[in-house]
Amino acid sequence: MDKTTILWADDEIDLLKPHIIFLEQKGYDVVTANSGADAIDLVRDRPFDIVFLDEQMPGVSGIEALEVIKREYPNLPVVMITKSEEETIMESAIGSNIADYLIKPVNPNQILLSLKRNLENRKLRDEKSTMSYQQEFRNIAMELGNNLNYDEWIVLYKKLVRWELELQKSTDEGIKQILADQKQEADTLFTRFVERNYVDWIQGKADKPVMSHTLVRDKVLPHLDDNEKPLFFIVIDNLRYDQWKAIQPILEHYFRVDADEVYYSILPTSTQYARNSLFAGLMPLEIRRRYPKWWVDEDEEGTKNQYEGELFGEQLKRYGKNIRYSYNKVLNLQAGKKLYEQMSNLMQNKINIIVYNFVDMLSHARTEMEIIRELADDEEAYRSLMYSWFEHSSLLDMMRFIAEKGCSMIVTTDHGSTFVKNPVKILGDREVNTNLRYKYGKNLKYNPKEVFEVKAPELVSLPRINLSTTYVFAGSGDFFAYPNNYNYYVSYYRNTFQHGGISMSEMLIPVISLSSKR
Repeated sequence: MDKTTILWADDEIDLLKPHIIFLEQKGYDVVTANSGADAIDLVRDRPFDIVFLDEQMPGVSGIEALEVIKREYPNLPVVMITKSEEETIMESAIGSNIADYLIKPVNPNQILLSLKRNLENRKLRDEKSTMSYQQEFRNIAMELGNNLNYDEWIVLYKKLVRWELELQKSTDEGIKQILADQKQEADTLFTRFVERNYVDWIQGKADKPVMSHTLVRDKVLPHLDDNEKPLFFIVIDNLRYDQWKAIQPILEHYFRVDADEVYYSILPTSTQYARNSLFAGLMPLEIRRRYPKWWVDEDEEGTKNQYEGELFGEQLKRYGKNIRYSYNKVLNLQAGKKLYEQMSNLMQNKINIIVYNFVDMLSHARTEMEIIRELADDEEAYRSLMYSWFEHSSLLDMMRFIAEKGCSMIVTTDHGSTFVKNPVKILGDREVNTNLRYKYGKNLKYNPKEVFEVKAPELVSLPRINLSTTYVFAGSGDFFAYPNNYNYYVSYYRNTFQHGGISMSEMLIPVISLSSKR
């Protein structure tokens, strides 16, 4: 392995000879300079792994040399060394993106620590993360062997997501694969857990978690009494919990996270069912019965989520909330910019709902567009793509506005998505719906052991399209494929993100309460 090469610039470099000898004995190659100008020339002439700059040098000062080096080589770590503790000097150096800041006199161990922190930090972090997960692996495996309840599944899923984020920058592909395999095992067991309990939850025969149709009642309405200023209720379609954790650091500049919670989406985990249920506070079958003019069956023409604002208003009335509210849906970039410009008009309402559809469009685009497939070819890349979009989105502009006004907000979603790999054969007539994670119809043929089947839709409060309608749901990483043109169909949809079925990332979804730091 090549030696780490250090450039150390100081006008009294001869006095630092003992430090240099110490570093050379530790295996480092040290090149010295007597001025800022010489340091700049050396950096331009040959590669270095790190630069130590004395702040006070005659001619070109350390601060001036730092500005040139960072402008030309922005990724080169630079450590500033100075006798002065003046705040303005520190601010100037830190503003130039230094790697470290040391006060003279420095001792060899301080220099060594700075080197390890800047050059070996990733390796040390990887080693520590790998060791920590190896210990946690056994604990998670033991938990998976227990008969977990719905709250314990949330805790376990949060734990797996934390390790996904912790290990995503690791270079140890072996430990990443172990985590992926453990998550796959957890997803398989979670699917069985849902199959055993879902009907009882919907029928009210067992204690159930917060679900789509109870979310507003349990997690939103209680906040209306706590806030004098408007509450903003933001529903980002198809936002997974791991994606929320990825963008959380951006929002923490402006908000305090008061509650980081997870709730259960209903089945199917798709926009038509889960989001209508969320806004209505009712299961799909109840919406269809109470508000037939606002429900459109899948086999009918028309927009399936056109009346979410009206359904929310009806839910407010049922709970005796005679308040002013607004509902806005953002379907594209132009709509987002327009709503941001009108945000001040929303301050007169008690609650403002903003539905942002971009994440859902992103997941569908990923399936249909080759360029998006390449940009998001796995879970980590998908998170990264979502992060990049959010960082430059009108949604973040809106959230900054909310923070500046000192308002609180609740961020949630209607369902998540999962990365599908395993085809499951199914056969049906032309009237069968097109979703890859759930199917309904009257003449479905499938292996019952490979799906969660519901032959009586009323048991799970889903509409019956005809007398023999059956719903079937894919679990874990499965997706439905027809025998006709099977190989083409499988190769096209394998390794894409889909929703509608049963998995942790589809059903266990975030509901986050945030208050402005102002």
